[in-house]
Amino acid sequence: MAVLALGGWLLYARLDANLATTDVDGVLGADRPGRGADGSLTILLLGSDSRAGKNAKYGGVDGGARSDTAMLVHLAKGRQRATVVSIPRDTMLARPACPLPDGATSRSVPAAMFNSAYSIGGSACAVKTVEQLGKVRVDHVLDVDFTGFTKLVDAVGGVTVTTDKAIHDKDSHLDLDAGRHRLDGEHALGLVRTRHGVGDGSDLGRIKLQQKFMAALAEELSDSGLLADPVRLYKIADAATGALTTDEALGSARALLGLARSLADLSPSQITFRTLPVGPYPKDPNRVAVRQPAADALFKAVREDTTPPPAHER
Repeated sequence: MAVLALGGWLLYARLDANLATTDVDGVLGADRPGRGADGSLTILLLGSDSRAGKNAKYGGVDGGARSDTAMLVHLAKGRQRATVVSIPRDTMLARPACPLPDGATSRSVPAAMFNSAYSIGGSACAVKTVEQLGKVRVDHVLDVDFTGFTKLVDAVGGVTVTTDKAIHDKDSHLDLDAGRHRLDGEHALGLVRTRHGVGDGSDLGRIKLQQKFMAALAEELSDSGLLADPVRLYKIADAATGALTTDEALGSARALLGLARSLADLSPSQITFRTLPVGPYPKDPNRVAVRQPAADALFKAVREDTTPPPAHER
């Protein structure tokens, strides 16, 4: 038993060493919305587009990372229902003053693109911006970059996605005919990044693909019997902990595994995807503005742990 206990401790220690954390709660302090309904949990999932370091191979201009993807994931009390709200990165909104890494504080601005919050103040500023927008408390944050995403998808063994139309986008290196595809990490990254290959080239078209991919990933994990396969579970845990930057409260393998286990009975059919209601931004046709009162109604459902209203059409 002692040998098994030591082996388990060593595995957890290795996984913990993979994780990077950021003290979001410490940075933001106490001036935040109250926590949601007892037993519910709200997590901000960020996909950052940094081209620095290990991500340099993805090209582009390394002018600092932005939140290329942002999804507010609400897990209902009892984990029998989940709501995922995608926030378009080009949404124009009020950006609050944010603590900066050098100890200074950025100024608040009345109108800025949502993804600029991450650029200036990292995940803490993204959290503060979401909390100000929706008056909803973000309990945890998960941040994954390009390289981490590809490794995680490969560790899962790939994800099967069906595309309604052909997607050909040289910018994201994606060349798919309409139909069913088994995507490895690189092709999955191309799918969730593509803009010019779908719809009108806006972020809204890309969000639909991101939501389709997340639904397919949930199906993959649900059908795989993952929690009953310790070898495969460790492989995925190793990739996940190496891919993620979390808030400190979620910054251990035990905490992440506990979260995963709490979702074991959550069926993919019980996950509802929504996009923040937006409309045209009057000053720039390439940007969008939050549409009220539809946005408030959606965030109210998150705050009160209730079923979200019907999807809003732009």
